[in-house]
Amino acid sequence: MMSGFSRLGALGLLTAGALFSATACGDGSGVSEVGATSDGKPEVVAAFYPLQWLTEQVGGSDVQVTGLTAPGVEPHDLELGIQQVTDLQKAALTVYVKGVQPAVDDAVDQEKSFDAGTAVTTIPAGGHEGEGEEEHGHDEVGYDPHIWLDPSRMATVAGKLGERLAAADAAHAQAYRDRAATTAATLTALDQEFSKGLATCRSRTLVTAHEAFGYLADRYKLKQVGITLDPETEPSPARLSEVAKVARAEGVTTIFTEALVSPKVAEVLANQVGARTAVLDPLESKPSGDYVSAMRDNLKTLRAALGCTA
Repeated sequence: MMSGFSRLGALGLLTAGALFSATACGDGSGVSEVGATSDGKPEVVAAFYPLQWLTEQVGGSDVQVTGLTAPGVEPHDLELGIQQVTDLQKAALTVYVKGVQPAVDDAVDQEKSFDAGTAVTTIPAGGHEGEGEEEHGHDEVGYDPHIWLDPSRMATVAGKLGERLAAADAAHAQAYRDRAATTAATLTALDQEFSKGLATCRSRTLVTAHEAFGYLADRYKLKQVGITLDPETEPSPARLSEVAKVARAEGVTTIFTEALVSPKVAEVLANQVGARTAVLDPLESKPSGDYVSAMRDNLKTLRAALGCTA
């Protein structure tokens, strides 16, 4: 939950920031003085890691990218301090996904933000009754916000982000479009790796710590069964019993855990059904490598767990 300071303080700072922005003069480049560094580069804030990676790829050396969520921080629980709210107000553009971080949803300036979720076809939140949906905003937006776990959707977002940056900084418009096309091609190739690697598997059921992998499952014809909807909610005994029943019926051999979430519940479930555990990274925080290498690590983990042979 966001603290009283985060919500009320953010609103006060946003009001002051709006007044400052209204008096700032443009320099003819499409970026206001408030949203540019001293050398004229647009300042872009990315809400959490996958969006930061994408923005850095598309923006290149023409922008200054700031990540709002520090490595190792669970982004769903982000609370905004004074400096973070200031960064949001100064930015020429904020890149986020509505429904992931309520604090960011409340604080962004809609006229200077890009909601990546609006760039793609979304799927409904898969949750189960009473398991934290309202707490993290999924119920409010009405869809699963974890779009970055499908490389093909990320490719689409890359193109839309390139257009948004081109509109904000006309002097470098073609460079943004070119980098967006290159990034989209990289993501399309990654998508093809996943399609081939997950084409022929003994099992197609993912039992995950929380329901972050709906888009991956949707894209590659897998079935996601989440222990909880969000990473901070304890599952009810009834939910654990339901997931255990599915795991036994479908011969699940691996229960997937996450680096930023305690594995204890997943380990208990794995012991109950005679399975092992393995880490499947939802990429909500910066991995040891980058987005592409982390997704490839996920593919290796999935192939081993699901018994894929192609």
